[in-house]
Amino acid sequence: MPRVTPTDRRERILDAAREEFAERGFAATRMEDVGKRVGISRAALYLAFDSKEALFRALVSEVITDVMPKLLPNDYGTLPAAALLRGFIRIAMARMASPETAFLPRLIVGEGRNFPELARFYHETALICVLGAVERLIIHGIDRGEFTCADPKMASRSVASGIIFAALWRNVFEPVGAEPMDIDWMAQCHAELILAGLRKV
Repeated sequence: MPRVTPTDRRERILDAAREEFAERGFAATRMEDVGKRVGISRAALYLAFDSKEALFRALVSEVITDVMPKLLPNDYGTLPAAALLRGFIRIAMARMASPETAFLPRLIVGEGRNFPELARFYHETALICVLGAVERLIIHGIDRGEFTCADPKMASRSVASGIIFAALWRNVFEPVGAEPMDIDWMAQCHAELILAGLRKV
């Protein structure tokens, strides 16, 4: 195993924590097992992250800082809302269905009631951020005359529901024998369904 240097230690620790959470869930993951994956002692791991909860929070925060800029621009400007929404759904669904990220909603659904502080953190840090961005996008479409929508806040939740469903299907049901899902096709169908309800006629 290559020697872990201070410059790559944090990234290696988060990668190891992601793998442990994905394989074992939150409750069964142990800090010493994360350390073993990285090749550092338990004491060294605790110097970087003081708890398993801190590892989880860092992974959620990483999703927001790394993924959100790829999903939607900060300023929608004069960009067509329909194109932005299609792109958001395509990228978000592919990302959330990938093993690197899908453990998060799976963990929250499966263990959130036992760890309410983690569920609250995920809701306030990740979900609210994403839903807010989609709500602003729908309002952008209304302002441009592309969309009509009585409740953009509720519509943003409809957008998110298909993305979460795809992640759970790919990572919970497919491993136990469900029909494999074509994520690209699912994203296209979901986007067209949402846009059919939003388009101004």
